[in-house]
Amino acid sequence: MSEMRAAMFDEYGPPEVLYVGTVPKPVAGPGEVLVRVHGTSVNGGETAGRAGKLKLVTGRKFPQRMGIDFAGEVTALGSPHPGLQVGDRVWGALPRGRFGSAAEFVAVRARQLALVPAGLDLVEAAALPAGTTAITALRDQARLKAGERLLVRGASGGIGHVAVQLGRAWGAHVTALAGAKNLDLVRDLGADEALDYAVTGPADLGLFDVIFDSAGTDPSAYRRLLAPGGRMVSITFDSRAMASSIAYILASTVYGSRRVRFFSGNPTHRLFADLAELVASGAVRPVVDTVRPLADIAGAHRALEAGGVRGKHLVQVV
Repeated sequence: MSEMRAAMFDEYGPPEVLYVGTVPKPVAGPGEVLVRVHGTSVNGGETAGRAGKLKLVTGRKFPQRMGIDFAGEVTALGSPHPGLQVGDRVWGALPRGRFGSAAEFVAVRARQLALVPAGLDLVEAAALPAGTTAITALRDQARLKAGERLLVRGASGGIGHVAVQLGRAWGAHVTALAGAKNLDLVRDLGADEALDYAVTGPADLGLFDVIFDSAGTDPSAYRRLLAPGGRMVSITFDSRAMASSIAYILASTVYGSRRVRFFSGNPTHRLFADLAELVASGAVRPVVDTVRPLADIAGAHRALEAGGVRGKHLVQVV
């Protein structure tokens, strides 16, 4: 059996526990597609998992793998599939709860990916699959409408930067909270107002029809900023106070439609195809903070945990 390089770790801990080892190269089974990975991104769920904050989910069996989303090239089909052939440029994500795209190859069901828009570099393309979470949050969960007031927390981050662009494309008035050094970026992405979260708190803001929260801190204070009929969607918990954050989100159901909606993305073909259409139309573009080789995946984890992210931290595999 042939082998491939992959990022992994043998114990929970800081980024330094990560290393690149060899594992069996996957084979595409019936209904699966084998993809040679060009790039993957680092996500908050991965850093939390590596640090041991999600042990109830990730367990204690080692070694464990890294990587959720990917962009690359189809090298084999486990069975014929309409619309896919060897050589196609694709992006996608592993199913919820599975890691392993920080590797030379990944085998996934065809429904977990879609074609990458023409002209988009395959490494840079890896900055966008996580943006499907923003599509689901704003379009499907919050049902954002043109003319509504949208607040995006974490607006310069890996998912927040897509949410800002979607808000603009769908006709909302976008207020973006980001770090001072990234205000220029979120304005360029389409924010009508760009505010420094370090000096602008909930008490300094007005009411919003939709709040997209990728920060996770103090959800109760931000929920109070919802206008009548407003909707708040959160995609993360505050890792420093996870139990209380979860408890508040669950308890917020007493507010009915103005509760805090929380979900974890698990995109499939339709969402990736929708994302491709948005990119092809010019409505959404990737923002890349850094690109590091697979051998320095620990550096990508350190950079994400340091904060102040300006788009996505990417890992180049090919």
